Amino acid sequence: MLKRIILALGVAMATGAGAETMHKGYEMPPYTVDWQDGTREIRSYGPHLLAEVKVSGSRSGAIQKGFRVLAGYIFGGNASGEKIAMTVPVAQTPEPGGETWIVSFMMPARYTTDTLPAPRSEAIRFVKAGPSRQLVERFSGIPGTDTLADRAEALRAWAKQQGYEILAGPHYYFYDAPMTLPWKRRNEVAFTIR
Repeated sequence: MLKRIILALGVAMATGAGAETMHKGYEMPPYTVDWQDGTREIRSYGPHLLAEVKVSGSRSGAIQKGFRVLAGYIFGGNASGEKIAMTVPVAQTPEPGGETWIVSFMMPARYTTDTLPAPRSEAIRFVKAGPSRQLVERFSGIPGTDTLADRAEALRAWAKQQGYEILAGPHYYFYDAPMTLPWKRRNEVAFTIR
């Protein structure tokens, strides 16, 4: 354990890395990079609050539907009409055994479950995400369902080869607006690991 802490501190000092909390001016879940090799990283995420919805259907249909519900909430479609700042990434995780997906937005750090306005939609729930460790691969482009699945399987196989235990995932993270040029987009596939 002490070796891991020393290694993480050494990486942070060598790269000048602190907690990552912003992407293109948008707040994101706080994390530190514990290890990096090219486009792959192991990150330690801090606790944060999520608004999420469960959506059935195809991956692409579910992200669109889930995004609309959550965007409606943060753009004032809540009990008080309060607008909440957009954050990144929009996250999507498949539920085991079917065509059901969890789509989520991180809520800005200034909010708690007590201070967030109540949603008008019963589909929205708030979840406190605890600290986690994730294996993440970053890539650009406009990823389709097959591309995401292929990347997830390759990352899963690599994690298994390296001896990491996968606890959850794959998680798909999308950071940029639809009008962003494909080569400027930030997308990620991740697994929660131990």
